[in-house]
Amino acid sequence: MLKGVRCAVLGDPISHSLSPVVHRAAYEATGLDWSYDAVRVPAGGLADHLAALDGSWRGLSLTMPLKREAMPLADTVSPRAALVGAANTLVLVDGELHADNTDLPGAAAAIRERYDGPVTAATVLGAGATAASVGLALCDLGARSLLLLARDPARATETLSAIERHPDGPRVEVGSLTHGRPRGEVLASTIPAAAQDAELVARCADVQVLFEVLYDPWPTPIAATAEGRVLVSGLDLLVHQAALQFSIFTGLPAPVSRMRHAGLQALE
Repeated sequence: MLKGVRCAVLGDPISHSLSPVVHRAAYEATGLDWSYDAVRVPAGGLADHLAALDGSWRGLSLTMPLKREAMPLADTVSPRAALVGAANTLVLVDGELHADNTDLPGAAAAIRERYDGPVTAATVLGAGATAASVGLALCDLGARSLLLLARDPARATETLSAIERHPDGPRVEVGSLTHGRPRGEVLASTIPAAAQDAELVARCADVQVLFEVLYDPWPTPIAATAEGRVLVSGLDLLVHQAALQFSIFTGLPAPVSRMRHAGLQALE
């Protein structure tokens, strides 16, 4: 296995990211002499950043606001990234850039790890690239009716189109985060903690399964109300999607338990 290979997570803001913690734990567990850092790249800056990378670079994890910005920059795009319309994973091989999306299968795995019941309908708070991945994951788990509650429903077009492309043809509605009432077995929140006011939290009180994609700050107002219900955390999502990224970058099975342990230690 090559030595001195470089990987990183890109986004803005990025200082809170636990991706370096979990990826470095995986490298240590598998004996890889690789590095993984967090690099601030603002919106509109991804193309220039990629152009400056040398041959030592192998893999990039992307967070907001770069997931959709990455798509037209890639030489090849995986089917699931094309379905979502966004990439959270870039792989550099022989001068070419391959885009993938591990948020989608990572979200499905995170939910199934905590909840093995039926998913016939679900609600997603938010309408960005992560909401598209989570919505499609819920469709993979069986949801045929999906409600998107967005702060600005008029800006949900890309996410709505992505979920409607799911091969099972789900029925997708868009409503207002301010007034909409969640429905279905699962509520997935992809909105900032600051947007989770007491009135919204109260409207979410009857949903059986809560999926909070954030891990910082923790707990969010929605996660704090999960007692007696199933809670899927942002750390669950991080570990599952990062494990898939690790395997894509390295070709090795991911040491999932070591990655989770490192993430938990960092949060504590």
